[in-house]
Amino acid sequence: MTQIYNKAIHKTISINRVLGHIKGVHKGATIVFFAGIHGNETAGVFALQEVLDTIKPETVSGTIYGISGNLKALKENQRYLDKDLNRLWTQKQLEALKLKETLNTEEQEQIELFKLIERIISSNSGPFYFIDFHTTSSKTLPFITINDALINRKFSKLFPVPIVLGIEEYLNGPLLSFINELGYVSLGFESGQHDEKEAIENCISFIYLALRNVTVIEQKHIPQCQVLYQQLQINANHLSDIFEVVYLYHIKRDEVFKMNSGFKSFQDIVKGTILATSNQQMVKSTYNARLFMPLYQSKGEEGFFIIKPIKPFFLKLSAGLRHLKFDSLLVLFPGISWDNKNKNVLKVNLNIAKFFAKSIFHLLGYRNKKINETHLLLYNREHSSKIEAYKNELWY
Repeated sequence: MTQIYNKAIHKTISINRVLGHIKGVHKGATIVFFAGIHGNETAGVFALQEVLDTIKPETVSGTIYGISGNLKALKENQRYLDKDLNRLWTQKQLEALKLKETLNTEEQEQIELFKLIERIISSNSGPFYFIDFHTTSSKTLPFITINDALINRKFSKLFPVPIVLGIEEYLNGPLLSFINELGYVSLGFESGQHDEKEAIENCISFIYLALRNVTVIEQKHIPQCQVLYQQLQINANHLSDIFEVVYLYHIKRDEVFKMNSGFKSFQDIVKGTILATSNQQMVKSTYNARLFMPLYQSKGEEGFFIIKPIKPFFLKLSAGLRHLKFDSLLVLFPGISWDNKNKNVLKVNLNIAKFFAKSIFHLLGYRNKKINETHLLLYNREHSSKIEAYKNELWY
């Protein structure tokens, strides 16, 4: 058992890796909630324990899991102890773990989580849904982050909060990117600022709405479901647009970075706004846009993001092009080919990549990338999406 404390509600609880496992009396989807992947983000853990303790198996169609993430970091109320657990989920890292004789704290946690995810998938029927709860160091509206796959977009639109996509282009190794590569619906929910009571309340609302949206629990068994929806909508300032990340300020090793005080996520900023200092030099915005997740904690490599709303026309256009598999035409251009037989990775010669606008690849779902000396490798979530598993879901 691990004891964790939440300052907002002045409460300590004891937890295990599995916060709760409820097998319904009827068949249905399997929904998996993660919380505490970062050890200083406890709101989701407290919310899950509160909700799962109230659910009766006879009202459940399917299976519900609540999973705690970084147990050792949760105990210390630290984001991580050795390495960020939410930056380790790459195939390269997972393969390397098999050969390592000595594991650091987060690698031990990762192995336990990986085995648990494998066990959940192998021992339950689908469709599967994975939801990861987080909080931020700055003031923020509640929001969803997703990898840019159409099934993620469609499911996320069921919730009355803004959606931010494309973050996988800037982060390497988040847990949800790994799960999305397996083809399952997955999303992150950032419920508010660390150690705020509202962050727990937003998580509770989101859990109930998620259970309703996947029909694991019917609305009639969820107390005040419409009130929960409206509360979340109000806390999100009735903002439900889809945004994309256009810039990340990445903090370099040994850099002395300090975010200027008073900023919050989704705040409008103009070009020239002084946002932070780096080694005592001013860091100014080069965009007229919105600020996203400014860093106000000691641990973390992402100083801040910049986001812009995506116009509905382009969202519809990208969906249409993906349904038509328009990306198959890109390989007709010189310097572009498939990297493998599965045709899910585009290989673009760096000499010709500069002639293609980034937005073209974004429209077709290619956001995650790797660069070697000669080529740009672009990865597409659509090709791995298990669309057939979700076609009979009510929300689809």
